[in-house]
Amino acid sequence: MINKILFKYCFFTVIIKDFKFNFCNFNGYSDSVVLLKEPLIIYDRHPNDFVKQDLVQDIIFNNIEKVETSIVVDFSSKDKEKKSKINTRLDNSEIKSDLKKNKIKSKKKHRNKLKLDSKDILFEQNFVQENDNINLGLTKSLKVNKNKKKYKTTQKHDYINNQIDQKDISLNKQIVLDKHLTVEKLSEKLCIPEAAIITWLFLQGISVTINQVVDVEIATKVAEHYNFNIINSQEASLSCDNVYVDQLLPELVNQDLQRPPIVTIFGHVDHGKTTLLDSILKTNFVSKEVGGITQSIKGYEVDFEYLNIKEKIVFIDTPGHEAFSNMRSRGAEITDIALLVVAADDGLKQQTVESIDYILKRKIPYIVVINKIDKIDLNINNIKQQLTEYNIIDKEWGGDSIIVEVSALKSLNLDLLLSSICNLAKKQNFQANPLSYAQGNVLDSYLDKKTGTVVTLVIKNGTLKIGDIIVSGNLYGRVKNMVSSNGTKLSTALPSAVVDVWGFSINPKAGWKFHVVSDEKSAKSIVNQNQELYKDKFSISNILNTRVTFNNYKEEKNVKIINVILKVDTQGSIEAIINSFANISQKKVQINIISTNCGFISSNDLELAVTSKSIILGFNVGISSSLKQKVKKLGIIVALFDIIYDLLDYMQNYMLNFVDPEFNQQLIGKAKVQTVFKINKGLVAGCLVDYGKLKKGSKISIYHKQNLVHEGSIDSLKHRKDDVYEVLEGNECGVMCSNYQLWQSSDIIEAYELIEKVKVL
Repeated sequence: MINKILFKYCFFTVIIKDFKFNFCNFNGYSDSVVLLKEPLIIYDRHPNDFVKQDLVQDIIFNNIEKVETSIVVDFSSKDKEKKSKINTRLDNSEIKSDLKKNKIKSKKKHRNKLKLDSKDILFEQNFVQENDNINLGLTKSLKVNKNKKKYKTTQKHDYINNQIDQKDISLNKQIVLDKHLTVEKLSEKLCIPEAAIITWLFLQGISVTINQVVDVEIATKVAEHYNFNIINSQEASLSCDNVYVDQLLPELVNQDLQRPPIVTIFGHVDHGKTTLLDSILKTNFVSKEVGGITQSIKGYEVDFEYLNIKEKIVFIDTPGHEAFSNMRSRGAEITDIALLVVAADDGLKQQTVESIDYILKRKIPYIVVINKIDKIDLNINNIKQQLTEYNIIDKEWGGDSIIVEVSALKSLNLDLLLSSICNLAKKQNFQANPLSYAQGNVLDSYLDKKTGTVVTLVIKNGTLKIGDIIVSGNLYGRVKNMVSSNGTKLSTALPSAVVDVWGFSINPKAGWKFHVVSDEKSAKSIVNQNQELYKDKFSISNILNTRVTFNNYKEEKNVKIINVILKVDTQGSIEAIINSFANISQKKVQINIISTNCGFISSNDLELAVTSKSIILGFNVGISSSLKQKVKKLGIIVALFDIIYDLLDYMQNYMLNFVDPEFNQQLIGKAKVQTVFKINKGLVAGCLVDYGKLKKGSKISIYHKQNLVHEGSIDSLKHRKDDVYEVLEGNECGVMCSNYQLWQSSDIIEAYELIEKVKVL
């Protein structure tokens, strides 16, 4: 008897970027390709009978390792002895009949919907066994699930996991949790149903809904419960930025050449980083900076003659204020050489130590610059001693670190510093291929009122040209215009260049990688695949919105909410401000970011402010005179700032206005009840003031035999027959409380004065 007849198929193995994939094609149909996880090949009849075809769309076969047409049968141990006998029992008429039936069925079914088990067993059409015990792995076609939305998340993660070795289970259990996120987003990341997460949290005593934002600590606990390994974002280095780059780039001539070094300047605020850059470039950026501090990340180019050769150096200036930690982190990510600036009269400070941490963790070649050596009464050896605590030892002291002493203000030893940079760059030999498509990082982006979205790019490899199509995250655009760091219009930009590019319709996130693709079709394909992965990356404001933490949930207090619309100059400023907001205590009052955008304040912002009852905070942006009149008419609070210190101070003071006043009780007097008498209005306690004084309206505690029996206030205070405001120690008085009538002789009265506490968040 024939157990089951399947289909003629072609089995082949494909190597894509060092990953092996096993595919099977049924009956020669191009839409019937199935990915096999653990194929079991029993018999090989035609090892070379295969013609290479593009059977799988969107996949390029870089190397076909093995191609074969196979006949596969899974025999049980008992049937192996009978294998030769089974073939002779097949009846020719029975074979033809089954073949005909099977051919009709194969035309009706959609083979692209076939799903194979983990161990797949395949039969050729004209190979039939008369045995009931034959085990077959190819089952019925997979029915289309009606509830597509339910499995949307699983399909997305299956797609990503197919890019790596399916057998590496531990890799699938790694996850990055570096920000607050909703329960729904957490569910998507973990591929765990929302209901399961909500139930587990409920059993831990935390009640949440699907749309509530939980903090990193809670998200981590959930992930660990489901046996996920938590890794940081730097270790993850999200590969989706370049998932298909290698496949889309053509085979170009390998012509790696030495490129200019990218040098990032790090250091604490007011240690002279920008002044140093001014002295090198012979500019005056410091005078243009509001408040005398750097509040953005920018790139500059300088030419320097080293060993009779004109060398180019690209400098990246980073802010030193604590709010701009993300900008400094991006600078560390893209840099080739780090300049650590330390003020000779100030030593190592908070941001200096943070910068040292960036440098040492990433193993970045570095030069320590001790600035302000022109000042008197300096102890430079003390600074070098502080550096040794971080294993930074001067060559003069027997170490391998380069330490240069300069004065940016007096332009002392600047040539020595530039020579040290060029010498270190020659040793490191930074290279790039100018013939390849451009790749690099988004340094920052902003919205220009006249020209639209402007993106600052750092090119790490390749050449960027006008007309090139750039992909960054889930966005793409065509380069319409390019301007260099000194304001010159460019048609091409070589490796290590820092350029402002016009071409994106929406601001890409600062820190994203970018790469050029060959055509718009490829760009759309990559963007569509990255859509879900980057969907929530614009929602940086979620880290401040209503969220659940272990601490505030246990406190069970009603937290007041301040809705904020944030308008800033660049994407980097958004990060800095929101990170600073996150460091403000929000146990009593919480900031809820309604909207964050780059550009000037618009009428849409005013309408949103009215609808959401929000305040508008502007940083380095303006508002038109016509809208100012509308602001007054609508009664909206609009506060504009150009220094981040002022913005943060304003926000904290504004939040303090919403904090309920709290008081301390200060004992001002004690009295003992001598007698009790009745009047028309009620009972009056005749008292003698033993200590301090009693004041009308003051809070009192009444004790009977050392037991507290009542807390209230003095509604009426009399001395003899006169109403008085206060009665001093040693005098008699009458005390009346409208809500207490149980006075007894020998009761003790303690009077308190409420002193308002200083409001804190």
